[in-house]
Amino acid sequence: MLNRIWSGFFFVAFISAMVQWLVFDHILIFEEIVNAIFTMSKVTVEIAIGLIGILSFWLGMMKIAEHAGIIDKLARFISPLFIRLMPEVPKGHPAIGSMTMNLSANFLGLDNAATPLGLKAMQDLQLLNPNKETASDAQILFLVLNTSAVTLFPVTVFVYRAQQGALNPTDVFVPILLATFASTLAGLFAVAFVQKIKLYQQVILLYLAAGIALIGGIVVYFSTLSAQLLAQQSSLMGNFLIFSTLIIFLLLALKRQVNVYDSFIEGAKQGFETSIKIIPYLLAMLCAIGVFRASGSLDFLVDAIRQLVLFFNGDTRFVDALPTAFMKPLSGSGARAMMVETMNTHGADSFAGRLASIVQGSTETTFYVLAVYFGSVGIRYSRHALACGLIADVAGITAAIGVCYWFFG
Repeated sequence: MLNRIWSGFFFVAFISAMVQWLVFDHILIFEEIVNAIFTMSKVTVEIAIGLIGILSFWLGMMKIAEHAGIIDKLARFISPLFIRLMPEVPKGHPAIGSMTMNLSANFLGLDNAATPLGLKAMQDLQLLNPNKETASDAQILFLVLNTSAVTLFPVTVFVYRAQQGALNPTDVFVPILLATFASTLAGLFAVAFVQKIKLYQQVILLYLAAGIALIGGIVVYFSTLSAQLLAQQSSLMGNFLIFSTLIIFLLLALKRQVNVYDSFIEGAKQGFETSIKIIPYLLAMLCAIGVFRASGSLDFLVDAIRQLVLFFNGDTRFVDALPTAFMKPLSGSGARAMMVETMNTHGADSFAGRLASIVQGSTETTFYVLAVYFGSVGIRYSRHALACGLIADVAGITAAIGVCYWFFG
């Protein structure tokens, strides 16, 4: 899928460029396309270098949290919920621990740590799967929750916004939290409907009520603020929670006599390696998207949607961020490149730049996760996993547009 998407950008761009040259006499179109490749190559390196510091710091602090047992405690906290949602998984089975560890890592924004934990969880669930080529109910629910799970600290989104010149990079903190919560609920309800999971069980209702109460409280509080204070308070809350969490990590680690400095260094080394590893992927997608835009193809697509919205007398400001939304279910690197390209074109603090950031933080790459997770255990038939995952994606993207108008409209 990704192979076709990436090559498709270049082929469509070439056809569009030929039309611009032969039909519209745009003789500089190929020069602009080549310049876009050089520009995006430079932007790729600048982004990767800028990521080294924050990724190293964040992974260092997460290693402290791991050694302090914080992630393990989060896993134990979530475990009772999974026992009810997946009755075919025996209590105490290794899959419960793997799944809770995976979602806990996702909750804290540990993308790199979450993936191997997710693969381990899928392998544990496969041991319980009677039909090895067909996804079980538990595997489908886990995958959908994985692709739509709430992320408290979308640190990489904040970093990209800071690199693109945002005045308050964390002002999208609460909008992302609201959008990703909508995505999670939609994914859970979709799977529960298909699998006939009884969500009215007491333990499940308690977890849902706690989550809804938290999000509801945030909504009620922010509904009392003026438009000017919305972004300011979102940024304040985001920064306060991030720094407070880091302090809690340190205090709990010191209480357990963890060598916090050595633990930090151990984790920080992974940040440098990760930043270097993403360069080829980011380079590939940014150059492809740069060529796609320079050829006029992206503008044609966006303008077509804009005209359709105008036909119904709608507000078109969200249209410029739709490329990120279109790419998000297909490719994480592609969506990240689209987000960066949108901010680079329209500005990090523009409506489109903020909306692209919220979309990037609200959902996961459904097709990629489905292919990697199911492929790792040899599953060929995904049943309703893709449909439920896409329902969660649509809910997250729709919520992202709505909260962006609320906070920044």
